[in-house]
Amino acid sequence: MKKILALLALGLSVSLVPFTAAAHGPSPQKVEKTITIKADPAKVWAIVKDFGGIHKWHPGVASTKVEQKKDENGDMATFRTLTFKDGGNVYEKLRTIDDASMKIKYEIVTGTLPLTDYNATMTVEKGDKPGESKVTWVGRFYRLYKLNPPIPAGQDDETAVKAITGIFDSGLANLQKVAENSK
Repeated sequence: MKKILALLALGLSVSLVPFTAAAHGPSPQKVEKTITIKADPAKVWAIVKDFGGIHKWHPGVASTKVEQKKDENGDMATFRTLTFKDGGNVYEKLRTIDDASMKIKYEIVTGTLPLTDYNATMTVEKGDKPGESKVTWVGRFYRLYKLNPPIPAGQDDETAVKAITGIFDSGLANLQKVAENSK
């Protein structure tokens, strides 16, 4: 009798696995955009690595406020508040600035964008031709609503991806104009 009950229990647990696996929440999202800029990589990197200067080249950012303070681990860190021209904002933490690889990493701590757990990198590399740069901006994140369906309007994957795509497209296009037109 014990063997029959054990087999029955095993059969029930195996049949429930697909239902448990299906209830996993949102999938990670990624937006990656690259642009070629007709300017020396050092010049473009000087613009990109200025964590407090994104409002100088991103057309959607009205202002940037930078502050040094202790993070969640008690370590000193750099944070910035971006105020958008449409009235929204984000509060971001600088993770690293690597001059050798011309890469900056940051994350969103809080904000009004329709997403969560956002981490991003911007990298500047030599372009295919002399005097050119290739800038790649990569963002990884989840939609705002972390539970399973039904998903409230405006908190889905498509809305989150559309928001970051718009930020990246407009930002890179204007970064290109600023870098190519500045002396």
